[in-house]
Amino acid sequence: MAYTLGEAAKATGKSKATISKAIKSGRISASKDETGTFRIDPAELHRVYTPTVSVEHTETASKPEINTANESQIRELQARLEAAHERLADKETVIADLREDRDRWRQQASSLLADHRPKSGFWSRLLGKS
Repeated sequence: MAYTLGEAAKATGKSKATISKAIKSGRISASKDETGTFRIDPAELHRVYTPTVSVEHTETASKPEINTANESQIRELQARLEAAHERLADKETVIADLREDRDRWRQQASSLLADHRPKSGFWSRLLGKS
């Protein structure tokens, strides 16, 4: 069953103007019926634009039924997601600890460098003091 311009726009998530321009430029082939309405073959449309929603007027489209297998998969995925969030929180804690350690080491190194720098200014060199 062929799409109208509006159905094609809904099926691809594009605007009717975008679909119309693609037809006029030759990217998509379409025919007009006796009322002047575009008829676009779904295969031709989806050759250029990927489908974004299921189309209601196709005979094969049906809503998937949620069964107990799907529910158990959903519970398993939720448990895995929660475990991943916990691992992520643990890693964030480790990163914060490492940053604190780094900052302490940086501060200690800076203070040691400041205390033991040789005085090599202009007056020290001029007076022969090293």
